Amino acid sequence: MTEQLATHRPAARLVGTLTVAGALAGLLLVLVNSWAEPRIIAHRAEVLREAIQEVLGAPERYETLFLVDGAFTSDLPATVDSMGLDRVYIGYDASGRSVGYAIAGGEPGFQDVIRLLFAFDPVNGRIRGMKVLESKETPGLGDKIEKDTAFVAGCSDPAPPLVGVKPGSRSDDDHEVDMITGATISSRAVIRIINHRVEELDPYLRAYEVAAAGKGAP
Repeated sequence: MTEQLATHRPAARLVGTLTVAGALAGLLLVLVNSWAEPRIIAHRAEVLREAIQEVLGAPERYETLFLVDGAFTSDLPATVDSMGLDRVYIGYDASGRSVGYAIAGGEPGFQDVIRLLFAFDPVNGRIRGMKVLESKETPGLGDKIEKDTAFVAGCSDPAPPLVGVKPGSRSDDDHEVDMITGATISSRAVIRIINHRVEELDPYLRAYEVAAAGKGAP
C-alpha cells in the first residue's frame, strides 16, 4: 500500500502541474487576444479609410451607406444591426456632389481569398480605381495584382462587365482589361470580384442616385 501511494504521488503532481500550466496558458491566450483584437480592428479600419480615400481620389468627405430592405441608406434604424448588412462608401467633393462609390468584395484567388476595394461611378458606368486590401497570392506572381502598375491602372477607367484579355491585345473596347502574365488566376479573380459586386449593387446604387437627386445633394 505504501509503495502504491508513493507511486501515485508523482503522477498526481504531474497532473496537477499540467493542469495549472494549461490554465495559465489559456489565461495568457485570453489576455493576449483581448489586448490584440482591438488593435487589429483599429488597424483594419485605418487600412479601409486609406483605401477609400485612394480609390475615390481623396474626396472631401465620405459616408457609409447600408443596404436595408432593398435600398441604400445612411440613416441606419436603431433596431437594425449593421454587422451583417452589405455596405458601400459614397464620396463627396467640396460642393457636396457625389464622386462615386467605394465597394468592397472578396473571392478566391490562386492561394486564398482576395479582398479588394474599388470605386464605381454608376452615372457613367465606370470603374474609377482599385486597391487590394488582403491577399496571400504567390510573391512575384499573384501579388502583381497590387504591384503591377499597368494592371492597377487598367482597372481605373473600364466599363463593367470587365473582360480580361492577353497582355498587349486590348482593343478599344471599354470593357477590356489586360491580364497579368503568370498571374492569370489572380487577375481573373480581381475582374470577377468587380463584375459580381457591380452586378449585385448597380440597381440599388442607381436607385439611390435618383432618390438623392430628387431631394437634393446632402
